[in-house]
Amino acid sequence: MLEQQIAEQLERAFSDYGFTEPSVAKLQKASGVSLRTLYRYYPSKESMVIGALQHRHARYIEKLSAEQTNSRKDNLLAIFRQLEQWMQTQAPSGCMSMSALAAYPDNSLISDAVKQHKQDLLALFETRCGDKALAMQIFLLHEGVSAAWPVIGAPSFEAAQLTLEQLIGNS
Repeated sequence: MLEQQIAEQLERAFSDYGFTEPSVAKLQKASGVSLRTLYRYYPSKESMVIGALQHRHARYIEKLSAEQTNSRKDNLLAIFRQLEQWMQTQAPSGCMSMSALAAYPDNSLISDAVKQHKQDLLALFETRCGDKALAMQIFLLHEGVSAAWPVIGAPSFEAAQLTLEQLIGNS
């Protein structure tokens, strides 16, 4: 329980300050626990990044999974509605996983955490649409919106919705 609370606070800190700026002392203060307790659960700054990413991943997958119907089209459109809400409220600077990867390009553990996140998203999309090739297209559209959001904002969702509707037709 305490580990998850720390991970939640670390996620907020990295979201607010990025990955390179906050020192361990700043992260310890943000986590609300002693340095000893922080290091017990997360023995390095990199493990703090991974803990934050894993916490965020669980929250995001839960958000995308919340709205399900019997219609493939409605399920896929729901993913993009959830993504839009997420970008507006949780990720105005873009995808946190990709930011972590950019800050730690040579760290294999962080890279593995980001890859797992992306693979889980792809698997969720495949479950939602029942088609591996379409799931990859949806995944690439999702990633494009995530990357474009900080620069383009809401029009990226409008374009994604039109593209999605063309991809899936009236199914």
